[in-house]
Amino acid sequence: MVKTDDFSSVFRLRPVYRTAHFVLYARNNQLSHARLGIVAAKRFAPRAVTRNTIKRVTRELFRHTELPALDCIVRLSKPVNSKAGPATTSALKAVLRAELMQLLHSQLPSESRARK
Repeated sequence: MVKTDDFSSVFRLRPVYRTAHFVLYARNNQLSHARLGIVAAKRFAPRAVTRNTIKRVTRELFRHTELPALDCIVRLSKPVNSKAGPATTSALKAVLRAELMQLLHSQLPSESRARK
């Protein structure tokens, strides 16, 4: 999703699911596929490298998850690291990937979740 109106219509709804660092907002759409929006604020990930890593991992997992026709917004809601620490580490990527998988799998129909 890229348009402000698309984001606004999804943000008006309550958060669907939360993890330690992320919040997922979702609503049904009239399209034949799911769409993704990502919000990674500078105050929670001060380094651009970290924000880009979050976006890259989120998009990768979204592509590999067969979701129903939804508009999903994944929003970073808590700090993931500071300016003093390393921008990205394999441990950080693993934690982000696990939380994002948990978020996206929460939107799968129940019979699909049982198979995975």
